[in-house]
Amino acid sequence: MSSASSALITGITGQDGSFLAELLIEKGYRVAGLLRAPLERTLGASEHLRGELDLVVGDLLEPASLYEAIERTAPREIYHLAAPSFVPASWEQPGEAMSAIAGSCAAVIEAVRVLDPTVRVFVASSGAMFGEAAESPQREDTACRPTTPYAIAKLAAHQLTGAVRGHDRMHLSSGILFNHESERRPERFVTRKITRAAAAIALGRQHELELGSLDAVRDWSFAGDIMHGAWLMLQQDRPGDYVLASGVAHTVAEFATAAFACVGLEADRYVRVDASLVRPAEGTPSVGDPTRAREQLGWEPQVSFEGLVERMIRADMLALRSPDAES
Repeated sequence: MSSASSALITGITGQDGSFLAELLIEKGYRVAGLLRAPLERTLGASEHLRGELDLVVGDLLEPASLYEAIERTAPREIYHLAAPSFVPASWEQPGEAMSAIAGSCAAVIEAVRVLDPTVRVFVASSGAMFGEAAESPQREDTACRPTTPYAIAKLAAHQLTGAVRGHDRMHLSSGILFNHESERRPERFVTRKITRAAAAIALGRQHELELGSLDAVRDWSFAGDIMHGAWLMLQQDRPGDYVLASGVAHTVAEFATAAFACVGLEADRYVRVDASLVRPAEGTPSVGDPTRAREQLGWEPQVSFEGLVERMIRADMLALRSPDAES
């Protein structure tokens, strides 16, 4: 029915979708991307791949269009990446967050079970689901105590994936993804806000950077490395859940220090704390333990924390120096 190397990616326009698509194309896959918008719209982070992708329009929450998209593309692997990724927004519309995250996951799994239960499915879960867990770093079996609508929805999708996998013996795997960044990250995320500002200040286009809590802890990895882990998960004989993370904690202050150092500046001279941006302190550091992925998948990230920051800074410097950049 379908090619031995064919994949359908939901969330093709995002950071993760673009890196995954590049990886699969390099490996000789026929790659299809699911879009809600008409095909003439921008492909976002994957626009540079437009001529190399099969594009299909479908809505994850409209079963008929989703079924048609899967039947048309006939994938052997489905990577379900599509979901809101900006956590604060989930407080504004928690019902929509639940539908977009848990509801879409259920829809994809149900469609595969009906159309072709041999298709392998990767579901992008999140380290946010651990919330105020009793331990850090967090492992695959760490008890979850989610604290946001986003995290609750991600936990629901994660648990549904495991439940259906056990009940129907399908190849469903959940990647518990901790923070992962790149130059393709939207600027509303703190990492891009920092690297963009550092580049702008170095070029004399900005004078200071306002941030929230500098003590917030995150486990940052390169998005391309995380997507390589997602691919490895679907190459296994048996499905499973894996934490994909660096295993190393860094504060926002450390990220800022590294970013400004890349352009020869001291962050302390330019970074200001805006009290209105400070969120409540987190009791449990959000750090993942990637031991299982390293030992069972052979997953070895290629980009270090410092390398990630340098990559983002280089891209922002280049973008701001281009003729099309705003003055």
